[in-house]
Amino acid sequence: MDVIVIGGGIVGLASAYYLRRRGANVTVFEKKNIGNGSTDRSAGGIRAQFSTPVNVELSRESIDVWTRFEEEFDVDIEYRRSGYLFLARSAKTAQLFEENVEMQNELGVSSRLIDSANLTDYHAELNADEFVAGTYHENDGFADPHLALQGFAQKAQEIGVDVRTSTPVTDIYKRDGAVVGVEADNERVSADFVVNAAGAWAGKIAKLADADLPVVPKRRQILVADPESRLPETDPLTIDLDTGVYFRPEREGAAIVGGQFDDVEDPDQNPNAYSTSTDLDWTATVLERASDVTSAFGPDTKVKRGWAGLYAVTPDHHPIIEETLPGFINAIGFSGHGFQHAPATGQLVTELAFDGATSLADISSLSSERFETGRTIEEHNVA
Repeated sequence: MDVIVIGGGIVGLASAYYLRRRGANVTVFEKKNIGNGSTDRSAGGIRAQFSTPVNVELSRESIDVWTRFEEEFDVDIEYRRSGYLFLARSAKTAQLFEENVEMQNELGVSSRLIDSANLTDYHAELNADEFVAGTYHENDGFADPHLALQGFAQKAQEIGVDVRTSTPVTDIYKRDGAVVGVEADNERVSADFVVNAAGAWAGKIAKLADADLPVVPKRRQILVADPESRLPETDPLTIDLDTGVYFRPEREGAAIVGGQFDDVEDPDQNPNAYSTSTDLDWTATVLERASDVTSAFGPDTKVKRGWAGLYAVTPDHHPIIEETLPGFINAIGFSGHGFQHAPATGQLVTELAFDGATSLADISSLSSERFETGRTIEEHNVA
C-alpha cells in the first residue's frame, strides 16, 4: 500500500509512523520545514479533562503513548504531570463541571470536583472568592511539542518513511470519484490513500479534492512571563473557563500564559494574522485577566517573550477524522488539541487505511456529516 501524508506537523508524522509500522510505503509532503506550522508553537498541554466522551477517549489512548514515549522513541519529551485545574465563576459552568467529572470518571479518568473552599490547596495565591467550583486531575500535564515531533519524525524516517520538506502539494488527483494521488514539485505521485494532516491549511487542501470541510485557521497567542510571585513547578495548569485565560508554571518560577481573546476567521484577509509575534493589546488583556485569577500576576509582572500560531478550528471544536472520499483520509480541525491527540490520531488513520474502520476508539461522531445533519458535539473545555 502506498500512502501520501500532507503535512509535516505532529499529526502528519504520527500518522506516517504508524502507517509505516503497519507496512505501508509512506511519503510525507511538507510545504516548509517539519513542525513549522502549529506544532512548535503549541503550549504542549496533555489532559483527559474534556467535556465529550470521544475527546476523553482520544486523550486516554494518546496518554498511553505519551507515558511510554521515551521507551519507544528514545526521546525525553520532558513530560510533567502537575495536573490541570479548571475554574468556574458561574453556577452554570459549575453544573457543567459536575457533569464532566461524572462522565470522565465513567471512562476511567480520576478527575474530581473541587468546592471553592478547597481551591487554594491547588494554587495558594488563587483569588478563590471569584470562583464557585473547580475540577482537577492530577495526571494531566504537559510536554515539549518540539521534542515529541522530533521523536515521531526521527523514528518514522528510521523505519523508512520518505519525508520531503519544502515540497507543497499543489493538486490532488481523482479517478472515478476516488483520490489516487497528488501533484508536488511538478511531479504527479500516485497513492492508494492520501492523508490530509495539513493543520490550519487543511481546508484548502481538502478543496483540492473537491471536499468542502469546515476548518478555518484562528490565531492564538502565548507569552512567557515572570510573575510578581514565582509559580512553584508543582502547581497545575490553571484555566478560568469563563474568561478563557490560562497559565502554568515554566522553569525557574516563570509562567506560560495564554487565552482566547481574538478570533481571526480568515487570516488571508488580515495581514497581521500570520505574524508569530504577540500583540500589545492582547498582552495587556491576558495579564489583566490572569491577575483576576491569582495575585501572583501583580503589577510587577514582567513579560519575557511571546509567540503566536494558528489553531485549525471546526464549528464544534472537534476534529474531523474520516475517509471523506474513497482514498482521501482527513485528520484535521483539532481546534488546539492536535498535539496531545496525535498518537491516537495516527493509529486511527492507520486503521482507516488498512481496515476501513477503527477499533482503537469510536470516532463515528467525528464524521464531517455531522455539520450537514446538525449532530454536532460541542467541546466546552477549550483553552
